[in-house]
Amino acid sequence: MNQDIIHVYFMPGMAASSKIFEYIELPKNQFETHFLDWVLPIDNETIEAYAKRMVKNIKNENSVLIGVSFGGVLVQEMSKHIRLRKLIIISSVKSVKELPKKMHLAKVTMAYKLLPVQWVANIDSLAKYIFGENIPKRISLYKKYLSVNDSKYLSWAIENMVCWNQETYIKNIIHIHGDKDTVFPIKYIKDCIVIKDGTHIMIINRFKWFNKHLPKLIMS
Repeated sequence: MNQDIIHVYFMPGMAASSKIFEYIELPKNQFETHFLDWVLPIDNETIEAYAKRMVKNIKNENSVLIGVSFGGVLVQEMSKHIRLRKLIIISSVKSVKELPKKMHLAKVTMAYKLLPVQWVANIDSLAKYIFGENIPKRISLYKKYLSVNDSKYLSWAIENMVCWNQETYIKNIIHIHGDKDTVFPIKYIKDCIVIKDGTHIMIINRFKWFNKHLPKLIMS
């Protein structure tokens, strides 16, 4: 095996499967890609404890960890327990300060506790929340990317997204964000690479940009 190969691990967004990366192609002479998937949380498990469990799936030293949306939050927690070559988040947030006002309100009112059971019965509402409100005509297409429709997982994931308490950015993190993201609006986001007309699902519909630029970002 080529010892110079860089191992890149991808973590999908909330309730999504690793299929969201199906169009991502990195040069095989430089990179080996690995795709992580969500596992069900243990009762009362913190995101910190969950991250420690997920780190066990990283089998290569000095790897690159890339997370999308809530997966971006998780990889930041994972990075606190492993040495990485690069940490990259896409369509995500770097601290509680970048969360939109509606999530701060949901935290204060604890409204997030009311959502998961409804969404298990209404996959359309779940798809809109996960991928953004601007995709109503394409929901059937994006349903194929949803892999976890379990109320326990959804309760855990939503609570840990809304109540995430990281105050400061992780050093040297690379943040890629679309200026049309409706889940995490760009107006709340600082210090990122802005993708013009990029939405919350740009890892799927703007994959050519990532295929072109990820290698350079990883090697920089």
